[in-house]
Amino acid sequence: MCSQSDLTKYIKNAKNHLVTINRHRHEVMKNCFRCGLYKQGLLHDLSKYSWTEFSVGIKYFQGDRSPNDAEREARGYTSSWLHHKGRNKHHLEYWIDYDVKQGKGGITGMKMPDNYIVEMFCDRVAASKIYKGENYNDSSALEYYNRGRGRYVLHPYVRKKLELLLEMLAEKGEDYTFRYARRWMEVYFARQKALKHPCCCGGSCCCGGGSCHCGK
Repeated sequence: MCSQSDLTKYIKNAKNHLVTINRHRHEVMKNCFRCGLYKQGLLHDLSKYSWTEFSVGIKYFQGDRSPNDAEREARGYTSSWLHHKGRNKHHLEYWIDYDVKQGKGGITGMKMPDNYIVEMFCDRVAASKIYKGENYNDSSALEYYNRGRGRYVLHPYVRKKLELLLEMLAEKGEDYTFRYARRWMEVYFARQKALKHPCCCGGSCCCGGGSCHCGK
């Protein structure tokens, strides 16, 4: 049985954690929409509302950092994060697997699809805004990334693309960077569509997988 003071604390934490989650999802959604990732923006981080993850937020709510950090310090691991990272493809940890190509037997980062790299960028920008508050600037997400850069297990391609976006944001601002990301996604999805529906003439299909209009 928890005391009245504990119950009051948990109710307050639940409200504050819910507000934080909602604010973060709203920020990510705006970022994803600017990049043309509408579905990913709407579905982003929905597992945070599951009891496995939300209960940790109630118990370990911090306000200025993730409750996962506090649970990790208290228990030696975080049940919320283990649940979250296996259900959300925009996290680099989702893509960590055994290194079979190099024959080293260790773990390595797999190549993430481009749209999840962009969602990961959107997520990092949003998280920086939420936790930094009025101290946020366009360099905040890059600064946070650089503090942990050495421990991130990332595929070289993923690292290159993520750092490109973070550095671009720091140097050229949001409008330029999100326009770049949107153009990147338009080209990426067009290529994915062409791969799924190859043209009978062997080139890029203009018919969407239906009747070909190339004359062959």
